[in-house]
Amino acid sequence: MATRPMRIRAVQKDDVTEVKALMSHIMETGQRKDNEGNIVPAHFIDLVEAKCNDKTVLSAQWGPAVSRDPFLSFKFKGGNKGDKVTISWKDNKGESRSDTTEIR
Repeated sequence: MATRPMRIRAVQKDDVTEVKALMSHIMETGQRKDNEGNIVPAHFIDLVEAKCNDKTVLSAQWGPAVSRDPFLSFKFKGGNKGDKVTISWKDNKGESRSDTTEIR
């Protein structure tokens, strides 16, 4: 499955960096049926990790209850303007994506 790049924004204010990311993923639950009545196989992000300059600032395990094209927002301390923030995900079929932005 080819995915579009994540749209990531990281902004620092008063020693706190706020990160917002929009991910492109189908997020199939495995409970929906297609037009012929066949179950559509589960296909969802199950691991998300965010790093600032190679230091993990967020690690999350997701499941099939997360909506299609998920939006993620979080804050962390310790980032500086110009630092790199990388968000990576892996899904239950072994596919993955990683994108980077710079803190503004």
